[in-house]
Amino acid sequence: MNCIIIDDEETARVIIEQLCDQVENLYVIESFPNAIQAIKFLNKNDIDLIFLDIHMPDFTGFDFIQTLKNPPKIILTTSDKNFALEAFEYDCIVDYVVKPITLTRFTKSIEKVKVFVNTKPVVKQREITASENTISDTDLYVNIDRRLIKINFLSIAIIEAKGDYIQIKTDTKNYTVHSTLKKIQEKLPDHLFLKVHRSYIINTKKIIDIEDNSVLIGKDVIPVSRSNRPELMKRLNLL
Repeated sequence: MNCIIIDDEETARVIIEQLCDQVENLYVIESFPNAIQAIKFLNKNDIDLIFLDIHMPDFTGFDFIQTLKNPPKIILTTSDKNFALEAFEYDCIVDYVVKPITLTRFTKSIEKVKVFVNTKPVVKQREITASENTISDTDLYVNIDRRLIKINFLSIAIIEAKGDYIQIKTDTKNYTVHSTLKKIQEKLPDHLFLKVHRSYIINTKKIIDIEDNSVLIGKDVIPVSRSNRPELMKRLNLL
């Protein structure tokens, strides 16, 4: 699901983005400090879900909803418990979550949204499933500057951990992503990629040369740890 966040508090937006990162197949496309900016975005883009604060300067969450002709599903995120009854007068509102938001509570809200998604006609659902399967077999999606970037698996040569970030090196471009090596590895096809060092994952099809405890990929010499070397040799049929 593609989603956006609308909240005038920067800290609240960051927290929701972090929660979204922990839910599989939930992507934050944009994040807005006010409803006016979000309306301009929605006039040109389709979204599955909105995380929406109620109390914002000049234009409240309810004011915002009333401007939408065909609103997507909405989860209200607020510090105020007093608007729950009013909230559910709107068919588009799926849940009402009071801050601070825990991961457990957040996950329950996402499950409610999935119920609505799963009630689509069977034929349409099959079309979506087929499309998603095709994408997951060929592409990696990463969040960079609140944009969802598609990277073809076959173009990826090296993924390197750098503190709280990773660098993805492809045939044509490098991408820096706020993530962990472990999290990215879970999204990669095993037949192409192998973790050869605590800081490196490589595309084994891109190996040019092997020497001692390192491999050459392009112009980069990548270290191979002693514990990972047997698996690499096995993958390359060298054992």
